[in-house]
Amino acid sequence: MKRVNYFSDLFFSARFFLAGSFCVLIFLLAFFVKGLYSWAIAGSMVCGMVVLVDYVNLFFFTRAPHLNRTLSSRFSNGDPNPVKISIRNRMNSRIRIEVIDELPEQFQARDFAIIRNIPALATVNFEYLLTPYNRGLYSFGSTHIYLSSALGMMARRFTFLNGCDVPVFPSYQQLHNLQLLMRGIEPVSSGLGRMRKLGQSMEFEQIKEYVPGDDVRTVNWKATARKAGLMVNSYSEEKSQQIYCLIDKGRLMKMPFDGLSLLDYAINSTLVITHVCLQKQDRIGLISFAERMGSFIPADRNPIQQENILNALYKQQTEFLEPDFEMLYMQVRQRIRQRSLLILFTNFETLQGARRQIPYLRSIAKYHLLLVVFFENSELKRVANAKADTVEDIYVQTIADKFLYEKKLIVKELSNHGILSILTAPQNLTIQAVNKYIELKSRQAI
Repeated sequence: MKRVNYFSDLFFSARFFLAGSFCVLIFLLAFFVKGLYSWAIAGSMVCGMVVLVDYVNLFFFTRAPHLNRTLSSRFSNGDPNPVKISIRNRMNSRIRIEVIDELPEQFQARDFAIIRNIPALATVNFEYLLTPYNRGLYSFGSTHIYLSSALGMMARRFTFLNGCDVPVFPSYQQLHNLQLLMRGIEPVSSGLGRMRKLGQSMEFEQIKEYVPGDDVRTVNWKATARKAGLMVNSYSEEKSQQIYCLIDKGRLMKMPFDGLSLLDYAINSTLVITHVCLQKQDRIGLISFAERMGSFIPADRNPIQQENILNALYKQQTEFLEPDFEMLYMQVRQRIRQRSLLILFTNFETLQGARRQIPYLRSIAKYHLLLVVFFENSELKRVANAKADTVEDIYVQTIADKFLYEKKLIVKELSNHGILSILTAPQNLTIQAVNKYIELKSRQAI
C-alpha cells in the first residue's frame, strides 16, 4: 500500500454536500426571517466540527484495512472467471467501505464498485465474475478502498498496489464442463447406438476363448488345436492415429456470435478435441493459416501437447484477407506424410466462394480423411424466422433464405466430391466436432 496523502486521499461524501447545502439554505432564509442568522452560524459551526472530527478520526486514528485479491494465473476466454477479494477490518468499530478495482481496459468497465459494511475486527470475503471475449494479455491495476466512519462526512482512500498481468487463454474450462463418454461407441448427445464399423482393427491384443457373439473370422486355429476348444484373436481399438486441426484465420472467421468471433469458437473446439484425442491416445497436431502459414505443431500424444497447443492458440488473431487454400495444400503435402484425419475449421458464406476452394480441398482429401467444419449464419437464421409484416420484410427474408439454402448446397457439393462436412451453429460446434471424431474413430474410418 502506498504512503498516506492527507489531501489527495480525501473524498467528501454526499452527506457532506447535503449538510453544506442545508447550511447555505438557512443563510439564505436568514435574509428574510429574523432570528435564523444565529441558527445558521451555529449549524455551520456544528457541521465544521463534525467534518473536523471525521477527518482527524480517518487520517490519524484509523488503521488501514488488510486486503487480498486472488486471481487465477490465467483466464478462460468466453467463460466467467472469478476474482476473489478478502478484506479484514482492523478497527474496533464498524466501517463502511467502497471497493473499486482497476479492471483491464478490455472490459471497458467505468462504473465498477462494491459496497460493504464490515463489523469490528471482522473479515469479509466476496467475489465477482469477469467474462473476457478476447484472447491476449489483461492488465489489472491497483485496488482502491474508500473507507467511511459512522459520521459519514468524508471517505479516506486506501490504495493497494497489487497490479498484475493475467493471460486470457482459449476456453480451457470446457474441458471440465464437458462430460464425455470415452468408450468410443456413442456420440455425446445424439443418442445414437453402437456404430457399425467399416473394417476390423488389426492391433492385436490377446488370444481368448470363444464366446457367442465373437466374429468367427477371428478364430485362431493353431491355438484351437492346442487347447481343444475354440480360441479367437482379440483386437483392440487402434491407437496413435494422427489427427490435425486446421484453423482458418481469414476474414470470414472474424464474424461475431455472442461476443466471440468464429475463430474463438474454432480455437475452443480445437482445445477440447485435443483433450479427447490425448485421452484416446491418438496423436494430435495443429496448423493455423490465412493468406500465409501460421503456427504448425507436429502431431504427438505426449501429455504436454495440450499445453503446447494452448500456448500456440493464445494470441492467434484473424486476418483481413482471404485464406490461401493452395498454400495450405502445399504445406499439408510437405509436412504431413502419414494419412491423417484433418479437421478444417473454416467458413463459407456463398456457394461461389466454396467452389473456388473445392479443388484444393479435393487434392487434400486424396491423401487424408478431410472433415470440413463451417458455420451457420445465426443472424440470417434469426431474420428468416422472424415475422414479416411488410413487403420489405418479405424481401429481406427471401434473401436470407437464399443464403441459408446456399449453405446446404455447400454441404451437398462437398459430399459430391467425397469430402465430409459439418454445418453447425457456433454454440454447438464443440459437441458436433467431438461427436464426429468419435464416430469416425468408432467406424475405423481414419
